[in-house]
Amino acid sequence: MRMWRALFVALALFVALFGAFYLLGSHGGGERTGVLSKTAWQRMASPGALSQAHRFLEHNCAACHTAVEGVKAGNCIVCHANNESLLQRQPTSFHAGISSCKECHLEHQGRGNLATNMDHAMLAEIGLRQLKDDDVDSELLTWSKLWVPPHAHITPEETVLNCATCHANDDRHFQLFGQDCAQCHATDRWTIAEFRHPSPSSMDCVQCHQAPPSHYMMHFKMISMTTAGVEKAEVNQCFLCHQTTSWNDIKGVGFYKHH
Repeated sequence: MRMWRALFVALALFVALFGAFYLLGSHGGGERTGVLSKTAWQRMASPGALSQAHRFLEHNCAACHTAVEGVKAGNCIVCHANNESLLQRQPTSFHAGISSCKECHLEHQGRGNLATNMDHAMLAEIGLRQLKDDDVDSELLTWSKLWVPPHAHITPEETVLNCATCHANDDRHFQLFGQDCAQCHATDRWTIAEFRHPSPSSMDCVQCHQAPPSHYMMHFKMISMTTAGVEKAEVNQCFLCHQTTSWNDIKGVGFYKHH
């Protein structure tokens, strides 16, 4: 009996408060400004603050969300289709062919920058979805995944991705190893646990390593050679100063914070 009485009292209080908000929000039949206003309902339904870039859309959910269907890429494209700085830069030009945005770009995470979840598996799923939408035979697509060259570092689904499309500017091998990055690299890290550096006595460093710009200036003789205690050295004689453990591990000096 007491439980029902408590529920009745709580319901009465809710009705009274709702009625008060209703009266406060009513202004002669115009647009309501209280609890029944569109802005108030959107505030209550929002899962969190928008990023700084989208802050101006805070009270316009329909700009991104479509009823029943949720966030649709078309809503994003309305604003971002002419983003030349994004579409013309090599690392981000692939966005021109992406038909979905919400998998990687997360909103309602706070006032900072737009959160980006660079999930290669999700990107591969979008690619596979596009292949199916382009009427590629699903059975043929399944068989093609069975015949791709084995890549121990990535999943079979991720083989549809072309690493060089986004990472050509990050290629420190200057294309000497080709464009099949997945032969050595995984999608969650650049480092290669299996890699073993050549012997510390190796003198062929320049086959893989390019000296920084400072080594081609007076800085090399005045600072670099002086710090390493080397009287004479050519820029391509990396082994005279550097250890193979780290570029900043200088022989006879140890770890040196150069800049």
